Amino acid sequence: MSPLLSNRRSSRFSFDASAAKKASIIGTLRASAVEDGDIPTGADLVSSKPPRELAPPNAISSYIKNNNPFLRQSILSVKNISRSNLHALFAVAQEMRLAVEREGVLDILKGRVLTTAFFEPSTRTASSFNAAMQRLGGRVVPISEQGSSVKKGETLQDTIRTMSCYSDAIVLRHPDEESADIAAKYSPVPIINGGNGSREHPTQAMLDLFTMREELGTVNGITITFMGDLKYGRPVHSLCKLLQHYQVKVQLVSPKELRLPNNLKQKMLDAGLRVVESEELTKDLIAKSDVLYCTRIQQERFKDLAVYERLKDAYVVDNKILSYAKQHMCVMHPLPRVNEIKEEVDFDQRAAYFRQMRYGLFVRMALLAMVIGVDF
Repeated sequence: MSPLLSNRRSSRFSFDASAAKKASIIGTLRASAVEDGDIPTGADLVSSKPPRELAPPNAISSYIKNNNPFLRQSILSVKNISRSNLHALFAVAQEMRLAVEREGVLDILKGRVLTTAFFEPSTRTASSFNAAMQRLGGRVVPISEQGSSVKKGETLQDTIRTMSCYSDAIVLRHPDEESADIAAKYSPVPIINGGNGSREHPTQAMLDLFTMREELGTVNGITITFMGDLKYGRPVHSLCKLLQHYQVKVQLVSPKELRLPNNLKQKMLDAGLRVVESEELTKDLIAKSDVLYCTRIQQERFKDLAVYERLKDAYVVDNKILSYAKQHMCVMHPLPRVNEIKEEVDFDQRAAYFRQMRYGLFVRMALLAMVIGVDF
């Protein structure tokens, strides 16, 4: 410790320091100031920052370095993600939440660049990845179909090869179910699947699980009711796969035309989950639910619009429906919604879908930091 710091610390308890010691300190300061070409004032001394080496290490970066199953790995599906992987991700997400509340913008990924390539419309996924990267101190290069050379006939693999020259990672959304695999095959940087057709949406499923943990305290032992389009709903497909790591009961409510694919239902049964199917959202099903996971009937997935018109309002959640539900139940939705949740429900404390979006920011911050890496 320097004489200056030692003297300033002890001055709270001793007010009779010798004039010689004071003169020695002042002389040292003056000599140092002359060398720098400036004489410090009292205000300078009070506002001066501590030496760089005294700054505490970044706890989040240290944790990521020591426990990072996602480092430089593409996130194409949830099928290879273990429960311990999820716990590591959620631990970082919780720290990200606290850090954002304290500081707003971090510098964990300062100097890094993320490309977001979205070839389907997106509000939440695109903007949340954009916000997540900027909250981490990084930069974003956004690409859309309308503004890309895809309009000129460029292939997906050439687009990916090009953008990987500028980026440390790429988030891709594309209508082709094989798009994520194609991108990963040709990209030298990690690919994060932001939705590939109706197959999967891995990061949505991750943030959904994190939401359940934050809202209910646990995932184990709960009953989750999926409602709406379970055939084409990619968030539902990914989430059903992740739920196989937990002991839960799953209730599937959909028209017969939009049932969950049989292979996904069978995988849940094989994992020991209790699964119930119904075409009607009954009072009994609602009363048993800890989570009501609503999905939109997706017009863009229907070739016959007459079928869409017949099914689009098959289920509508309103205050009357919620009167049969538990007080601690949470209503979730990957959004956007159309008619399946009335706006009156927004004022019920059980409506978690906008909090769900906020949780998603922290999960995607955690995932980006872990995939890109905090070491330079």
